[in-house]
Amino acid sequence: MRRERRGAVQPDGPSPAPRLKGRTSADLPAENSIPVRSEADIVFARQKGRELAAALGFRSTDLTLIATAISELARNIVLYARRGRIVVKGIERNGGRGIMVVARDDGPGIPNVAQALQSGFSTSGGLGLGLPGVRRLTDEFDIVSAVGRGTIVTVKKWLR
Repeated sequence: MRRERRGAVQPDGPSPAPRLKGRTSADLPAENSIPVRSEADIVFARQKGRELAAALGFRSTDLTLIATAISELARNIVLYARRGRIVVKGIERNGGRGIMVVARDDGPGIPNVAQALQSGFSTSGGLGLGLPGVRRLTDEFDIVSAVGRGTIVTVKKWLR
């Protein structure tokens, strides 16, 4: 099993999100779990992620980055594993709020994770911007993959 991890961009962690008086972690929007098997599911997952991020207070620019990351992760599921799941969830840490996206599949796995994370590398004939792009668009990126067992990509984006 290969694992690649990249921590938060800011060494001191995320900036605290603006808090509305009386809000607690119990006020976080509900988690959404979206099965992914087709192009239509990619669009639906992107829409659900964008809705959750908007409810959390992300600005328009970040909404676009989050939707793009979800789209790339869901497209990889359809392209390489044929089916999987995207989970989007509001999160809190040290008083800051964010969104976590988990892309999970039981596909063929990635034989060389380090190579898959290099810009320009592609096994499908594409531009090779998918996983490296997702890593650049998010604050935290974690991937676990085992050949023959599947892949789990977890990303987080924090409110600034």
